[in-house]
Amino acid sequence: MNESLSSPPAEAPAAGPAPAGRGLHIGLTGGIGSGKSTVAQRLVERGAVLVDTDAIARALTAPGGAALPEIAREFGPQAIGAEGAMDRDWMRARAFGDPGVKGRLESILHPLIGATARAQAAAAGRATVVFDVPLLVESGHWRARVDRVLVVDCSEVTQVRRVMARNGWPEEAVRRVIAQQATREQRRAVADAVILNDGLTLEDLRREVDRVWDRWHVAA
Repeated sequence: MNESLSSPPAEAPAAGPAPAGRGLHIGLTGGIGSGKSTVAQRLVERGAVLVDTDAIARALTAPGGAALPEIAREFGPQAIGAEGAMDRDWMRARAFGDPGVKGRLESILHPLIGATARAQAAAAGRATVVFDVPLLVESGHWRARVDRVLVVDCSEVTQVRRVMARNGWPEEAVRRVIAQQATREQRRAVADAVILNDGLTLEDLRREVDRVWDRWHVAA
Protein backbone atom coordinates (compact mmCIF):
# COMPACT_ATOMS: atom_id res chain seq x y z
CA MET A 1 0.00 0.00 0.00
CA ASN A 2 1.26 3.48 -0.84
CA GLU A 3 1.37 5.50 2.40
CA SER A 4 1.50 9.02 0.97
CA LEU A 5 1.16 10.96 4.22
CA SER A 6 3.52 10.61 7.15
CA SER A 7 4.88 12.70 10.00
CA PRO A 8 8.66 12.26 10.08
CA PRO A 9 10.20 11.07 12.26
CA ALA A 10 7.70 8.28 12.88
CA GLU A 11 5.32 9.02 15.73
CA ALA A 12 6.59 12.60 16.03
CA PRO A 13 4.19 14.80 18.03
CA ALA A 14 2.26 17.47 16.18
CA ALA A 15 3.67 20.99 16.29
CA GLY A 16 2.24 23.32 18.92
CA PRO A 17 -0.68 25.67 18.35
CA ALA A 18 -0.32 28.99 16.58
CA PRO A 19 0.46 32.00 18.78
CA ALA A 20 -2.55 33.97 19.98
CA GLY A 21 -3.74 36.71 17.66
CA ARG A 22 -3.02 35.03 14.33
CA GLY A 23 -3.84 31.93 12.36
CA LEU A 24 -1.73 28.88 11.73
CA HIS A 25 1.39 29.55 9.66
CA ILE A 26 2.35 26.67 7.36
CA GLY A 27 5.59 26.45 5.43
CA LEU A 28 5.10 24.58 2.15
CA THR A 29 8.09 23.29 0.21
CA GLY A 30 9.17 20.66 -2.28
CA GLY A 31 11.61 20.13 -5.10
CA ILE A 32 11.06 21.28 -8.65
CA GLY A 33 8.34 19.19 -10.30
CA SER A 34 7.02 17.83 -7.00
CA GLY A 35 3.51 19.23 -7.44
CA LYS A 36 3.88 21.88 -4.75
CA SER A 37 1.89 24.48 -6.70
CA THR A 38 -1.07 22.11 -6.98
CA VAL A 39 -0.94 21.51 -3.23
CA ALA A 40 -0.80 25.27 -2.62
CA GLN A 41 -3.89 25.75 -4.79
CA ARG A 42 -5.82 23.16 -2.79
CA LEU A 43 -4.81 24.78 0.50
CA VAL A 44 -6.16 28.09 -0.77
CA GLU A 45 -9.41 26.32 -1.70
CA ARG A 46 -9.61 25.13 1.90
CA GLY A 47 -9.36 28.71 3.15
CA ALA A 48 -5.66 29.53 3.43
CA VAL A 49 -4.05 32.80 2.39
CA LEU A 50 -1.10 32.06 0.11
CA VAL A 51 2.18 33.94 0.43
CA ASP A 52 4.15 32.86 -2.64
CA THR A 53 7.82 33.74 -2.27
CA ASP A 54 8.56 32.97 -5.92
CA ALA A 55 5.84 35.40 -6.98
CA ILE A 56 7.29 38.00 -4.62
CA ALA A 57 10.75 37.47 -6.12
CA ARG A 58 9.36 37.90 -9.63
CA ALA A 59 7.68 41.16 -8.62
CA LEU A 60 10.88 42.44 -7.04
CA THR A 61 12.80 41.77 -10.27
CA ALA A 62 10.08 42.90 -12.72
CA PRO A 63 10.26 46.33 -14.38
CA GLY A 64 10.25 48.89 -11.59
CA GLY A 65 10.90 46.20 -8.96
CA ALA A 66 12.52 47.20 -5.69
CA ALA A 67 15.49 44.85 -6.15
CA LEU A 68 16.58 46.12 -9.57
CA PRO A 69 18.79 49.05 -8.52
CA GLU A 70 20.88 46.87 -6.20
CA ILE A 71 21.06 44.06 -8.77
CA ALA A 72 22.35 46.50 -11.38
CA ARG A 73 24.94 47.85 -8.93
CA GLU A 74 26.09 44.37 -7.96
CA PHE A 75 26.15 42.67 -11.36
CA GLY A 76 26.28 45.51 -13.87
CA PRO A 77 23.74 46.84 -16.36
CA GLN A 78 23.90 43.61 -18.38
CA ALA A 79 21.89 41.96 -15.59
CA ILE A 80 18.86 44.04 -16.62
CA GLY A 81 17.11 43.08 -19.85
CA ALA A 82 15.86 45.41 -22.55
CA GLU A 83 12.33 45.35 -21.13
CA GLY A 84 13.59 46.65 -17.77
CA ALA A 85 13.35 43.45 -15.71
CA MET A 86 16.20 41.33 -14.41
CA ASP A 87 17.45 39.12 -17.23
CA ARG A 88 16.60 35.79 -15.65
CA ASP A 89 18.31 33.68 -18.32
CA TRP A 90 21.51 35.71 -18.00
CA MET A 91 21.45 35.43 -14.22
CA ARG A 92 20.51 31.74 -14.21
CA ALA A 93 23.41 30.86 -16.51
CA ARG A 94 25.90 32.58 -14.21
CA ALA A 95 24.41 31.31 -10.97
CA PHE A 96 24.56 27.70 -12.20
CA GLY A 97 28.25 28.07 -12.93
CA ASP A 98 29.23 30.10 -9.86
CA PRO A 99 27.71 29.55 -6.39
CA GLY A 100 29.10 32.94 -5.40
CA VAL A 101 26.83 34.65 -7.92
CA LYS A 102 23.83 32.80 -6.51
CA GLY A 103 24.78 33.85 -2.99
CA ARG A 104 25.17 37.50 -3.96
CA LEU A 105 21.78 37.53 -5.65
CA GLU A 106 20.14 35.86 -2.67
CA SER A 107 21.69 38.41 -0.30
CA ILE A 108 19.82 41.10 -2.24
CA LEU A 109 16.53 39.29 -2.69
CA HIS A 110 16.01 37.37 0.54
CA PRO A 111 15.66 40.35 2.92
CA LEU A 112 13.19 41.98 0.54
CA ILE A 113 11.25 38.74 0.09
CA GLY A 114 11.12 38.24 3.85
CA ALA A 115 9.82 41.74 4.51
CA THR A 116 7.12 41.43 1.85
CA ALA A 117 6.10 37.98 3.06
CA ARG A 118 5.74 39.22 6.65
CA ALA A 119 3.59 42.14 5.50
CA GLN A 120 1.31 39.85 3.49
CA ALA A 121 0.98 37.44 6.41
CA ALA A 122 0.15 40.26 8.81
CA ALA A 123 -2.61 41.42 6.48
CA ALA A 124 -4.16 37.92 6.66
CA GLY A 125 -5.15 38.41 10.28
CA ARG A 126 -6.43 35.19 11.85
CA ALA A 127 -6.59 33.20 8.61
CA THR A 128 -4.26 30.27 8.04
CA VAL A 129 -1.27 31.46 6.04
CA VAL A 130 0.66 29.15 3.70
CA PHE A 131 4.17 30.33 2.87
CA ASP A 132 5.15 28.68 -0.42
CA VAL A 133 8.95 28.59 -0.08
CA PRO A 134 10.87 26.45 -2.60
CA LEU A 135 14.12 27.03 -0.68
CA LEU A 136 12.68 26.64 2.83
CA VAL A 137 15.34 24.14 3.85
CA GLU A 138 18.20 25.90 2.07
CA SER A 139 17.44 29.31 3.58
CA GLY A 140 17.89 28.03 7.13
CA HIS A 141 15.55 30.52 8.85
CA TRP A 142 12.09 29.71 7.52
CA ARG A 143 11.58 26.67 9.76
CA ALA A 144 11.60 28.91 12.81
CA ARG A 145 9.11 31.33 11.22
CA VAL A 146 6.28 28.83 10.70
CA ASP A 147 4.23 26.56 12.96
CA ARG A 148 4.18 23.54 10.66
CA VAL A 149 6.10 22.42 7.59
CA LEU A 150 4.43 20.47 4.79
CA VAL A 151 6.76 18.83 2.26
CA VAL A 152 5.60 17.63 -1.15
CA ASP A 153 7.91 14.82 -2.16
CA CYS A 154 8.41 12.61 -5.22
CA SER A 155 11.15 10.59 -6.85
CA GLU A 156 13.81 12.30 -8.94
CA VAL A 157 12.65 10.32 -11.96
CA THR A 158 9.20 11.86 -11.54
CA GLN A 159 10.66 15.34 -11.09
CA VAL A 160 12.67 15.08 -14.30
CA ARG A 161 9.74 13.74 -16.30
CA ARG A 162 7.33 16.42 -15.09
CA VAL A 163 9.66 19.37 -15.62
CA MET A 164 10.74 18.21 -19.06
CA ALA A 165 7.07 17.92 -20.08
CA ARG A 166 6.03 21.20 -18.44
CA ASN A 167 8.96 23.47 -19.29
CA GLY A 168 10.49 21.79 -22.31
CA TRP A 169 13.90 21.71 -20.61
CA PRO A 170 16.50 19.08 -21.52
CA GLU A 171 17.07 16.41 -18.89
CA GLU A 172 20.53 17.76 -18.04
CA ALA A 173 19.11 21.19 -17.17
CA VAL A 174 16.48 19.68 -14.88
CA ARG A 175 19.04 17.55 -13.08
CA ARG A 176 21.27 20.60 -12.56
CA VAL A 177 18.42 22.37 -10.79
CA ILE A 178 17.67 19.32 -8.65
CA ALA A 179 21.35 19.04 -7.68
CA GLN A 180 21.33 22.61 -6.37
CA GLN A 181 18.24 22.09 -4.23
CA ALA A 182 18.01 20.40 -0.85
CA THR A 183 17.83 16.62 -0.97
CA ARG A 184 14.62 14.73 -0.36
CA GLU A 185 16.06 13.53 2.93
CA GLN A 186 16.89 17.07 4.05
CA ARG A 187 13.34 18.25 3.33
CA ARG A 188 11.74 15.33 5.10
CA ALA A 189 13.94 15.91 8.14
CA VAL A 190 12.31 19.29 8.83
CA ALA A 191 8.76 18.27 7.90
CA ASP A 192 5.74 17.88 10.15
CA ALA A 193 3.95 16.08 7.30
CA VAL A 194 5.01 14.71 3.92
CA ILE A 195 2.80 14.11 0.90
CA LEU A 196 4.41 11.59 -1.45
CA ASN A 197 3.17 12.71 -4.86
CA ASP A 198 4.21 9.74 -6.98
CA GLY A 199 1.51 7.97 -8.94
CA LEU A 200 -1.33 10.04 -7.49
CA THR A 201 -4.21 11.33 -9.55
CA LEU A 202 -5.24 14.95 -9.03
CA GLU A 203 -8.14 13.82 -6.87
CA ASP A 204 -5.82 11.56 -4.83
CA LEU A 205 -3.51 14.51 -4.24
CA ARG A 206 -6.37 16.77 -3.20
CA ARG A 207 -7.53 14.17 -0.68
CA GLU A 208 -4.04 13.95 0.80
CA VAL A 209 -3.95 17.73 1.20
CA ASP A 210 -7.37 17.62 2.86
CA ARG A 211 -6.11 15.01 5.33
CA VAL A 212 -3.28 17.31 6.39
CA TRP A 213 -5.55 20.35 6.58
CA ASP A 214 -8.18 18.58 8.66
CA ARG A 215 -5.69 17.07 11.06
CA TRP A 216 -3.84 20.31 11.65
CA HIS A 217 -6.95 22.39 12.08
CA VAL A 218 -8.41 20.02 14.60
CA ALA A 219 -5.13 20.18 16.54
CA ALA A 220 -4.54 23.92 16.04
